[in-house]
Amino acid sequence: MPPTSAKIYRALLVGTGGIGDAHVRAVEATLGRVQLVAAVDLDPTRLKTFCERHRIPSAHTDYAAALADVRPDIVLIAAPPSLHRPMSIAAMEAGAWVLCEKPFCGSLAELDDIEAAEKRTGRHAACVFQMRFASSTAHVRSLADAGQLGRPLVAVCNTLWFRDAAYYSTPWRGKWSGDLGGPTMGLGIHAMDHLLHLLGDWTEIRAVAATLDRAIEVEDVSLAIVTFANGALASIVNSALSPRQETYIRLDYQKATIELTHLYSYTRDNWRFTLSPSAQEEGNALSQAWQSFPPDVGSTHAAQLAAFVADLDAQRRPLTSGDEARRTLELLTALYKSAFTGEIVRRGSILPGDPFYTSLHGGRALPRTPA
Repeated sequence: MPPTSAKIYRALLVGTGGIGDAHVRAVEATLGRVQLVAAVDLDPTRLKTFCERHRIPSAHTDYAAALADVRPDIVLIAAPPSLHRPMSIAAMEAGAWVLCEKPFCGSLAELDDIEAAEKRTGRHAACVFQMRFASSTAHVRSLADAGQLGRPLVAVCNTLWFRDAAYYSTPWRGKWSGDLGGPTMGLGIHAMDHLLHLLGDWTEIRAVAATLDRAIEVEDVSLAIVTFANGALASIVNSALSPRQETYIRLDYQKATIELTHLYSYTRDNWRFTLSPSAQEEGNALSQAWQSFPPDVGSTHAAQLAAFVADLDAQRRPLTSGDEARRTLELLTALYKSAFTGEIVRRGSILPGDPFYTSLHGGRALPRTPA
């Protein structure tokens, strides 16, 4: 139970598909700080089954009516991607803070709409980027920020996942209007956001994307090279075509290589540390510093919701909103623009009037490999 002085927040969950269960577990992990008082879904049968399974007292098939009836403090959005922007804005206008599944929205223009709603309402909306919230990531960042690893030089960020025809059979999947993008936007966004959280600001990107094998409108693979403000270079691969699935981040610093291998979540045991041969003199101290992990918290929805509740308590902007959310979405937007145009795209260059400001595909079509 929460301390008697702690505020209890009432939450509304929108969407009762597979990811809805992760949000329920996250709410349960708050030990009463958040109470899931209602759920919304257009499918009444699925909604009823979900609410009965998780003992959620109120079920709604109309989102606007649910907001008016429940008047939640927090809205957890797990609806299809094309609904994220209007649902986030409606929630803030109803007085709630928002924690929304990725992708946060479909363009920089839509993100500007969300930020305008934040200013208008005094509420905040944040994207679910749970990879940032593991305690082991905080440990890596603390070593890097203290200069113990030396300068970052080279990075690799691979999201090698597999999504078959059955996955894309859902009517909105595989379409720009529904999915908002392919594995760049819907799969690799997690690892790319994690990479930016570890390495900081990016300055330019060059990329390619194509539809090689799936019968979809969006890409099924993309590759990119990113330059960071600190001088580091990173390669990125996002794939929906890889039978042996893996999420992999590698960071080569002057004094060590740090690797993270997992699929959808990780703990401290998923990291690997390799000391540089040139750092042997300080090797023992650096190795000891690496082993000094804090208590292990995995990269879960629960970890992010705990941080979100702390932000709500303090009335401060959540980590994955505002400029931090923009940095990631702008990278993905620039990746698409580079892939469609063949240009090197610099951060800050996609502004109102640019076709890629309002549409990730800029009104263009991707190259497709003949069957």
